[in-house]
Amino acid sequence: MRAIVDDSLPGEAAKLAGGKGRNLHELSRNGLAVPRWAVVGLDVFQEFITALDEAGRIGDLLAEVTPDNVKLISRQLAEIIESGELSDDAASVIGEAYAYVGRPRVAVRSSGVEEDGAELSFAGQFATFLNVSGLPDVMAHVKKCWASAFSERSLHYRLRHGLPPRDAGIAVVVQDMVDAGRSGVLFTADPVTGNRRQYVISSVYGLGEGLVSGAVDADTVVLDGATGAVDDTVLGDKRERYHLDPAGSGYLVAEVPRADREKLSLEPKEIARLHEAGARVAAVFGTPQDIEWALADDTLWILQARPITALPDAIQPLQDDVTPDDVTPSEGELRIWDNANIIESFSGIVSPLTFSFAANVYGRVYEYYARGLRVPPTALREIEEWAPHMLGYFHGRVYYNLLHWYRMVRIAPLYKLNRKVLEVAIGVEEPLDDEMAETIYPYTFSSSLRGRLTRARTVAAFVRRFLTMNRSVERFMAYFYKAYEEFDNVDYDAMEGQDVYRRFRALEKDLLEKWGPMQTLDAAILWSIGALALLNKAWLPDAPEWLTWSAASPGSRVESIEPARALSALAATVRDDAELSRLIQETPAVDTYQALRDGGHTAFLASVDEYVAAYGYRSLDELKLEVPDLREDPSSLFAMVRAALPEVDAHSGEKADAYLDEHLRGPRRTLYDIVRRKAQTSLYNRERLRFCRTRAFGSAKRMLRAMGRDLARMRAIDHWNDVFFLRLEELRGAYEGTTAHTDLRGLVELRKRQRAEDEALSAPSRFITRGAPYWRGNLERAGFAKGGAARTGVRELRGTPSCPGVVEARAVVTDTPVDVDGGVLVTYRTDPGWVAALPSASALIIERGSPLTHVAIVARELGIPTVVQVRGAVTELATGMRLRLDGGTGAITILDGDTSPEAEAEAEAEAETGAGAEKAKDAKGE
Repeated sequence: MRAIVDDSLPGEAAKLAGGKGRNLHELSRNGLAVPRWAVVGLDVFQEFITALDEAGRIGDLLAEVTPDNVKLISRQLAEIIESGELSDDAASVIGEAYAYVGRPRVAVRSSGVEEDGAELSFAGQFATFLNVSGLPDVMAHVKKCWASAFSERSLHYRLRHGLPPRDAGIAVVVQDMVDAGRSGVLFTADPVTGNRRQYVISSVYGLGEGLVSGAVDADTVVLDGATGAVDDTVLGDKRERYHLDPAGSGYLVAEVPRADREKLSLEPKEIARLHEAGARVAAVFGTPQDIEWALADDTLWILQARPITALPDAIQPLQDDVTPDDVTPSEGELRIWDNANIIESFSGIVSPLTFSFAANVYGRVYEYYARGLRVPPTALREIEEWAPHMLGYFHGRVYYNLLHWYRMVRIAPLYKLNRKVLEVAIGVEEPLDDEMAETIYPYTFSSSLRGRLTRARTVAAFVRRFLTMNRSVERFMAYFYKAYEEFDNVDYDAMEGQDVYRRFRALEKDLLEKWGPMQTLDAAILWSIGALALLNKAWLPDAPEWLTWSAASPGSRVESIEPARALSALAATVRDDAELSRLIQETPAVDTYQALRDGGHTAFLASVDEYVAAYGYRSLDELKLEVPDLREDPSSLFAMVRAALPEVDAHSGEKADAYLDEHLRGPRRTLYDIVRRKAQTSLYNRERLRFCRTRAFGSAKRMLRAMGRDLARMRAIDHWNDVFFLRLEELRGAYEGTTAHTDLRGLVELRKRQRAEDEALSAPSRFITRGAPYWRGNLERAGFAKGGAARTGVRELRGTPSCPGVVEARAVVTDTPVDVDGGVLVTYRTDPGWVAALPSASALIIERGSPLTHVAIVARELGIPTVVQVRGAVTELATGMRLRLDGGTGAITILDGDTSPEAEAEAEAEAETGAGAEKAKDAKGE
């Protein structure tokens, strides 16, 4: 037995921490500011009760419980439990929990096994004790919490809801006692009207005990759930203030001065922080939440969260002017949208041409994937209904249509394993619940026998492809580079637009048909990574979370690391030449190439030309068709050179080797290495194929630009790059004679105006829609709104560990890769072009993405401690903050950073312009 803490495994917390403890664990894992806590688990309670009840007295009393005798029996049970002796093991776990919290004064809270559920909350049924100090008192109060499992009110509650008294179980949360200046409750839906579009805040001075007990009349603030705008406020009397007793346990009550009673207890910035925190908590659990919070020393603490049970259906106004957008849709097809690691390829606002081209590629490739697995024609027709819709497009942003990805994963065998690994691999914010996941199928059959026969054929085809994957990849690579030579070594600008269009169609047909079967590689990755994770769980239960990803790392042979090495070589040349260094640093990027030529730096220019020839397609936002690559505009290369430092030699794969050498030997190690090599090879091959994808997109860029110039010459559009405001089907129609209208200029202007509006919106990373996604208030409820998120003041964040190592350094928060001068690079998302900035970083924090995104893989090869999927990273962290990052546990701690907003803004501006972390420090006044 051991205490459950924030870095315990999720399965352990779910099983042993009770409802309140389980929710605290989830909040901590997702980076919410939760006072330090530890849980004395259900196993300790059960061991204590079993030892105490050797004579069967507790069982006999519980068997006799009725509504008439519950008060007497609960008193007898409390006497038995509170007078019981703790075993050495139980005492040790309680001591461990108290020591882990590390504060003398704690709250001791019951955490029932059935508490805080979606159906029954058990709210107020169990005991909570505030301001407990000293281990003997903590032990005594843990027993009081255990006894509250059988208190009069909890036994009445169980009887009323038809729950057997014998099944009661209590874990106990030991939590740092927050000396709150203000505290209260936040509902992320109106608990009275059921309106899911509003948040309701109740706030009092001091501790929340006065509010919970009903003794203090609280302030109430009603917010618009999407924007955080204040809809209504009701000033409470707030006559009393509950505060900690400095001389002993519990709390004292003091009168609130009249001036404080007559004003709202929350400032506007605090209301904004509560709205942001509420949105984050609701997103973590996926349902409206009842959240207890406290403000102390300008930090907003989340004390606990539970689902709002018995939430009524939304009460709709009865006016005649109610429109469809005023109605929350309860029917219609459910869709889940998540930008996960799709933003590694398509970040921010994406042009209509890029989205429609990408959606077409995804749909076609996965149709060919299904054909390669011998899916029968009737099933293929069903797949062809959903495969073209793997992606969604909202206010210019690209999202995974997530349920279709689960359907795609289910085509291959081992669905339960594959979908779990998929969720980690693409970095979804939350896993799909098992019940919904089991209802998702890629196709159906008229009879179970036909389904089993077809499934057997698909599994056999998959296994054959899985076993011969390496040979298939080599054949594809040989074919691809031969075809690429033919498509790329063409002057498309010298061709007629119609001829360019024909070559474009040939590119699609030739490559996509061959690419489809290669998607078996993605399933092979899921298999092998999943197998590694299972072996770690079975044979290395105490292994760090990063081990799976580091063990699977494809090693330094991965082709994707070559641009970083080449850039480091260019940067080394620059540093060794003072004049060259001055010119690179001081000349604007757009003028650098000519300045180098004028300065006679021909040898360096030859190296630059070699880099562009070899890696010109590898650039920032390389898959966005509207963004020029280095061959079209080499100026951005010089900004990348400034960001590159000499290659780091450490490899996280070596750390994995060291761990395995110490903990795993013999036949188990042999089997482990076989599975590991399969995972490494699969990831290596995936990176090779992604390089091919980048080259293919590069050829498509050149063709589409040529078609844009052709349309501009014909005056169909005003400028050649207006072509990116057309959708692929509209561009096809221009050459196929199938367009609905010829006013492409008007269409372009409409979409330019729409883009300007879209750029002003903040966008959620995950949301759901019902029915037609764009209407009935779906997007408003999702959180598309003007303005950005407000900082909550959290001091600790947590994400998914991707590469081990502990670093303390200054943060550089940026949305473009810059020289961070040994700082911690913090960003919302990355794409392969960010590789250039990695060697200058001491650590890496990515808010979105996964351990299998391109930059995370390369960072592991460079030995750079990395944490991904850090919710709220770019909101809560600011350039210049000193951080402690543990890439092995995923923990990020803000060590200092109490800077003015003006200094932060100036530091961030320096970082975004590429000035680096040194100037960021100057802006902080350090």
